Amino acid sequence: MYPKAYLDYLYHFHCDRDYFECHEVLEEYWKEKEAIDREIHWVGLIQIAVGLYHHRRGNFKGSLRMLQNACRVIGKESSAINALGLDSGRLVKMLDERIVCVTKQEPYVSMNLPIADPDLQLSCDALAKSASKVWGAPSDLLDGSLVNRHTLRDRSDVIEERRKQLELRRKG
Repeated sequence: MYPKAYLDYLYHFHCDRDYFECHEVLEEYWKEKEAIDREIHWVGLIQIAVGLYHHRRGNFKGSLRMLQNACRVIGKESSAINALGLDSGRLVKMLDERIVCVTKQEPYVSMNLPIADPDLQLSCDALAKSASKVWGAPSDLLDGSLVNRHTLRDRSDVIEERRKQLELRRKG
């Protein structure tokens, strides 16, 4: 009923708190469609993960920007978010509360998305159990590979693409 990428996102969001991976799996799914057909509600979910990633790292400015954007998207796309088995109204309220925390530069605390569909929650619980994970476990703030995941990835393809685009602009 729900896309596998979305279930993977929920798993990483709630089980290992790998917000970087949440971003990766959902962005890849979102980009499968042509730009004109892409659904913006996926961006809101991606931005929540990125905002929490930044908050956990103490990047309050980056976190605030992402969470504010996510809150706007989720609010505007409430029907689509509800169709994904989440309670959009509750999620907007949670994001508003997190924005206040980030504005006050309070420390990161893990959050769970408000799943409203009991069948979705059962599927998620089964995913967690099959991986011997605990649904809703807090982030391991001492795990540097989790907290600083973006610094550990291979970015050579991104750097090469930027170099090519810069060269094209210089020629053109």
